[in-house]
Amino acid sequence: MKLGLGLYRSLLTTENFQFAKQAGVSHLVVHLVNYFAGASPNLTSGPNRLGWGVTQNQDKPWEYDDLLAIKHEIESHGLTWEAIENFDPSHWHDILLDGPKKAAQMEQIKRTIQMIGRVGIPIMGYNFSIAGVWGWTKGPFGRGGAKALVYDESAVDITVPMPNGMVWNMVYDPTAPEGIVAPVSSDELWERFAWFLQEILPVAEENGVRMALHPDDPPTEVLRRTARLVNRAEKYQRMLDLVPSSASALEFCLGSIAEMPDADVYDAIERYGRQGKIGYVHFRNVRGKVPHYQEVFVDEGDIDMIRAVQALRDVGYDGVLIPDHTPEMSCNAPWHAGMAYALGYIRAAMQAVERFAPVPASVPAGVR
Repeated sequence: MKLGLGLYRSLLTTENFQFAKQAGVSHLVVHLVNYFAGASPNLTSGPNRLGWGVTQNQDKPWEYDDLLAIKHEIESHGLTWEAIENFDPSHWHDILLDGPKKAAQMEQIKRTIQMIGRVGIPIMGYNFSIAGVWGWTKGPFGRGGAKALVYDESAVDITVPMPNGMVWNMVYDPTAPEGIVAPVSSDELWERFAWFLQEILPVAEENGVRMALHPDDPPTEVLRRTARLVNRAEKYQRMLDLVPSSASALEFCLGSIAEMPDADVYDAIERYGRQGKIGYVHFRNVRGKVPHYQEVFVDEGDIDMIRAVQALRDVGYDGVLIPDHTPEMSCNAPWHAGMAYALGYIRAAMQAVERFAPVPASVPAGVR
């Protein structure tokens, strides 16, 4: 297994590349969408209408030369670009909303996947969601007063609709007419998703790119009057069976799965790892499940993270693990300190499992 780190585009700096190397990181997952330029807003139902912020890149698709330059910069520091995480909502809002521009946006998304393949980035992570990530509160809720995220459904109104011009908790059209996004049923959402997979997976296969789907967070049934897609671990199997493809994979978020009612993280690793469908892993621990849970340090939540690493090893997973997000520590560099804590834990866990637990003979050779 390989140790990775996720960075926003604004964090792709020499100092952060050096930080990654110093922590033992070998692979990066890059967010090209700069949600509030890398800041972390409060995702509750307060007066902030903008959610994660405004993105107006409809006529600014990702360019080959730009991505290649980023890749060369990453590699110049001895790191590997493993994945891009999340499409820009302004590039595919009508695909999610079934709007009039969805066909044109689909063609651009296909060109994007072709370009990603040309650049040599093996994985495109994405979250097929209308409401996106919403409802968290950030505060000194962690161990020792560390800043951490809490989802408490009793404290937010999850029925608050999204205003027109918003999808995936980002505003793509600040001038949209007054009104709200229409409710979306589960059947409608799965129909839109099936069309997306039918269109994109053949292109991904041809270009050597794996499409890795993130589960819902929070994994509610409905959020902001729109259905959720993968809010139960078994729905990942529905996705894989919907349009079977070697390019179809999972952005496997341990925290999101642990938050799901009745979900068992270790069973999910066994089920999807044996199929070779885990693209990369978000290594995050939580305490509790919907309707109330809290993100915690990796060493103290409901998930036995050493057992999770062992389970990944047992199914032959040899991909990347990244800390996702983690509580921030009280110092002059709270994000870096929190990440360093998580990275050190993950690195030690991987080394311990590699040293003391050889690959079981039952693991198929093709996924070792």
